[in-house]
Amino acid sequence: MGLTGKILGGTIGFALGGPLGAIAGAVFGHAFDNRPTDRLTAGTASHLSSVEESQLAFFVGTFSMLAKLAAADGQVKAEEIKTIESFARNDLRLAPESQAIAFNIFRAALDSPANFDDFAHQFNERFQYKPQMIEMMIDILLRVGLSDGVLHAAEESLILNAARIFNLDQSRYAQLKSRYADVSDQAYHVLGCSSADPMEVIKTNYRKLVQDYHPDKIASKGLPEEFNQLAHDKFREIQNAYETIKKERGIN
Repeated sequence: MGLTGKILGGTIGFALGGPLGAIAGAVFGHAFDNRPTDRLTAGTASHLSSVEESQLAFFVGTFSMLAKLAAADGQVKAEEIKTIESFARNDLRLAPESQAIAFNIFRAALDSPANFDDFAHQFNERFQYKPQMIEMMIDILLRVGLSDGVLHAAEESLILNAARIFNLDQSRYAQLKSRYADVSDQAYHVLGCSSADPMEVIKTNYRKLVQDYHPDKIASKGLPEEFNQLAHDKFREIQNAYETIKKERGIN
């Protein structure tokens, strides 16, 4: 059972605080209100562990920031809703119950007086010393923003704000963004390299990324269980990029 299922089941309670906590309270508190009282008796729910708190912050932060990204131009269009639905269903492969939770978070964030930067600041407070999680979030925002092939100025302005709040290097942001562009050296960008780098540099980067982004490793840093598919896809992307470069250079 994923984290959201545990919370809905009343087996754990949470107290994130801040704008993300307000969103979580609005979403999960409403769910609790509709549970039979015998499932919610005092003392039945244990507190979240530190990892579970991070998982909840990541899950709520993702769909809260995506909501503000969708509303970047002042309105949320039907195609933007479909993009978020596709991300939850096809990229994350969330179960129907988790998809419903994701959209409850999305809708609550749209109605929240907190803005995109408020969510980004709280996310950074929790993950500022976990660069893998910071990059995963920027990757998600870019993935969704560029899903229609165009990153509109208002959308990129918000994502750049997040990158600044997260203290993400501009060159790394450019590398992450280029992963969704049709460029010949895309494999190099995935590994944070350039085609001019010697194989030793590429191999060093590859080994570090494989270690840093192993699904078990980033799960321990707070990636929700519901995001497992995304973690595995990213890990395969790193491996495939390395194999592509080796093939191009005639290395077995």
